[in-house]
Amino acid sequence: MISIHHYMILATLLFSVGIVGVVSRKNLFIIYMSIELMLNSANLALVALGRHFEKIDGSVMAMMIIAIAAAEAAIFLVAVILLFRKKESIDVDLFNFLRRQDVSR
Repeated sequence: MISIHHYMILATLLFSVGIVGVVSRKNLFIIYMSIELMLNSANLALVALGRHFEKIDGSVMAMMIIAIAAAEAAIFLVAVILLFRKKESIDVDLFNFLRRQDVSR
């Protein structure tokens, strides 16, 4: 029988893989997928805990995280399009051109 411990171990492993992907990669799409993996592992943990304690709160929070992830996807798409139009690459190291050089303008 699958218990809450199995779900929590899986969520921890997925979150760890996501952290490794964010820290070690420079491709913007890989970083985004790693962030989504971390969000989904948090959703898994919330739903598993909600099911274990027989409360709906975990599922409600998971739905809120999914809504936030949808907004994050829109912002990510804008950033990728902006980066690709300016530099014709999606390497994260090229994002330093987005910083303002002169704040007074």
